[in-house]
Amino acid sequence: MTTTALSSEVDSTPPAPPRRSPLRARFLPADPTPAWIAWLGAVLVAAFAGALRFVGLGQPERIYFDETYYAKDAYGLWRFGYEHETIEEPVKADVLLQNGETDIFAGGGDFIVHPPVGKWMIALGDRLWALFPFGESMTPEAWRFASVLAGIASVLILVRVATRMTRSVLLGCTAGVILALDGLHFTLSRVAMLDIFLTLWILAGFACLVVDRDRTRERLARLAESGVNVTAVGWLGMRWWRLAAGLCFGLAVGTKWSALFFIAAFGLLTVAWDYGARSSAGQRSPALRWLGFDAIPAFVQTVVVAGVVYVVSWSGWLFTRGGYGRDEADGLAPDFLPGFLASPVEALVSLWKYHQAMMGFHENLSSDHTYISQPWEWIIMRMPVMFHYNGEAVGCPSGDCVTSIVSIGTPIVWWLSIVALTVLVGWWVTFRDWRAGAVLLGVAAGWLPWFAFPDRPMFLFYALPMLPFLVLAIVLMLGLVMGAGEESPRFSPYLRAVGGVVFGVVMLLIIAHFAYLYPVLAAYPLDAEQWNDRLWFRVWIYGRDAVA
Repeated sequence: MTTTALSSEVDSTPPAPPRRSPLRARFLPADPTPAWIAWLGAVLVAAFAGALRFVGLGQPERIYFDETYYAKDAYGLWRFGYEHETIEEPVKADVLLQNGETDIFAGGGDFIVHPPVGKWMIALGDRLWALFPFGESMTPEAWRFASVLAGIASVLILVRVATRMTRSVLLGCTAGVILALDGLHFTLSRVAMLDIFLTLWILAGFACLVVDRDRTRERLARLAESGVNVTAVGWLGMRWWRLAAGLCFGLAVGTKWSALFFIAAFGLLTVAWDYGARSSAGQRSPALRWLGFDAIPAFVQTVVVAGVVYVVSWSGWLFTRGGYGRDEADGLAPDFLPGFLASPVEALVSLWKYHQAMMGFHENLSSDHTYISQPWEWIIMRMPVMFHYNGEAVGCPSGDCVTSIVSIGTPIVWWLSIVALTVLVGWWVTFRDWRAGAVLLGVAAGWLPWFAFPDRPMFLFYALPMLPFLVLAIVLMLGLVMGAGEESPRFSPYLRAVGGVVFGVVMLLIIAHFAYLYPVLAAYPLDAEQWNDRLWFRVWIYGRDAVA
């Protein structure tokens, strides 16, 4: 056999890689990074956030700010199943706990104005802390432990969400680092308050919907690859991730009612994504399929499931008899109801009456608190909240020491987010990019509804649930600047280098600003002069008293 014959029989050219179907390429951009690297990055960033939050967790060694409500409510839930009145609420009970005494309860069930999920999480964190060899129940570290875990979990979830949305491990980890270095997130994940749990469950629900979006498009792509005519596909299978989102949203509402704004926004978002998927798959007039197979099931999987979870979260109150207003409807069940149904119906009617009282409290709430702020002030960090201040602390060289916990977002993060939101508005208007739209909707759900209640006392930490979406906005903007994932000739090596410099400068500014603020965020002893230098504006120290 001649060489020519050999060359004609043996083709040394490697086979071309299989091409992705046009539908898959359109729905699911390629992600060349191995999944384990993305997960490793997420875990490392979350561990970094945890290390920051655990250091000095026990400072101050007493109940401070709204811990006076939530730490004791959590303890009451664990002992009785419902929030319980304490001895000479709140001062004497606080002093008893500071002295290591836990016999703080007197009277009966206490009237509360927030649902129990966040307080159950504080109680579970307290129990978990007590299981450690060095742990002890109802100490500052114990009642703050769950908040730290929620802060770590929210960083981990945000890394995964950002990685999925950008198809970039670098940008995903960047999102987690920014969240970990934000002062508002930092302080609220080290105090026994509800806002960090609210943020966690809202972010988790959003993450589930993003995964559901990808899974739905992947299912359509697989059907197209298998030869199925996707232009006529109806049922797309059980949407387990959307069901998980409903569970998370139920836990969010069970923490604070303000989660309802996010449920409404994201419920509309997920069905809009479904309609877009069907249209992109080539379905003509998909409205009926969308309504029957997507929209109605989505309502059940998110809203109905969330409602069921919310009612179940009140189990401690429902299945005991001592909670506030628990017997309000006793004897009011209709006579035609069988005996085994009368008691549950009366319990639910009592719960409804309790909710009416809670709503009345929120509608009539007024306060002259020093650190009240309006929603427009949140994003510019005009009025942070002084959670803790001790002007007679010890531990600094001058002897004129201050310790404080000023709950303020890292200003460079929040101020940069204003630019990022402006960029995303332009991006969405121009290209209708789903990522820009989702992030803008998340910010809107966490911010705009509060403008409808101008007379209600509000505080900066109400803005925490929208922070992950502000971080996503910054990350998406940085991705645009660096040309991440783009093959367009306009992203020349020179422009990419400039984008990399911008990225590096932004991250260095965030890191430096957090480090500069750290002492006033973490009750670290500081010379009074240095403490004042870090709080640039009088309003950051004195609140409304500075402008009175």
